[in-house]
Amino acid sequence: MNPFVLPASLPFVAALGVLLLLGLVEGLSLLFGASAWHWLDGMIEHEPPDGFLGWMHVGRAPLLVLLALLLTAFALIGFALNFIAMASFGAPLPPLLSAPVALLASLPAVRALGTRLARWMPREETYAVTFDSLVGRVAHMLGHARPAYPAQAKVADGNGHTLYLMVEPDETVDELAIDSDVLLVRQISGSRFAAIPNPRPDLLG
Repeated sequence: MNPFVLPASLPFVAALGVLLLLGLVEGLSLLFGASAWHWLDGMIEHEPPDGFLGWMHVGRAPLLVLLALLLTAFALIGFALNFIAMASFGAPLPPLLSAPVALLASLPAVRALGTRLARWMPREETYAVTFDSLVGRVAHMLGHARPAYPAQAKVADGNGHTLYLMVEPDETVDELAIDSDVLLVRQISGSRFAAIPNPRPDLLG
C-alpha cells in the first residue's frame, strides 16, 4: 500500500498542503509587488533571539524560509518513517508516534540548512545601523505600492551594500509605481518605510 495515502500519513500530507498554500499565497502576492508574509520577519527584533530560536537561526535567516524547510523536512521524514515501518512490520506507525519523531528529527536538518542561509544573509547589526540611516536616501521600487500595501524596494547604504525594504506611499501620496525611484521620508518600523516619488531625479541617495 502506498504510504503517501494512508491515514497514518495525514500529518505529513497536511504539512505539504500548508507548504503549498504558503508558496501559492506568496507567489500571487509577489505578482502584485508585495510579500504576503513580510510581517513575519518584522516580528523579530534586530538582535537575533537567544536559546532555541537562536539555535534555529531565527532572526538570521528569513522566517518564511525556515518554516518552509521545517514543513518539508517534517513531511519527508514522516513519509520515510512510515515507509520503513511498512517494510519492516507491515503497518505504518501511528501518527501520535511518527509525528513527534519526525518533528524532532527535522529540527537538526532545518538548523543545518539555516546555518548555510545565515552565512549568506547580512549581519543583523549591519541592518540595525543601516536602517536608522536610510531616511533621505533614494530607493528603487521593485513592485507597485499602495497605502497599507507595501512593495519591495532596494536601496544602497553608505557602505556599498544593497538592502531590500518594504516601502509604502507616504500619507501625501496615493501610490508608488513599479520601477520608479522614490525618496524614503520616514521609517515606519524595522525595514518598513514610507516614501514619496523622488522630487529630484538627479538625487541618487
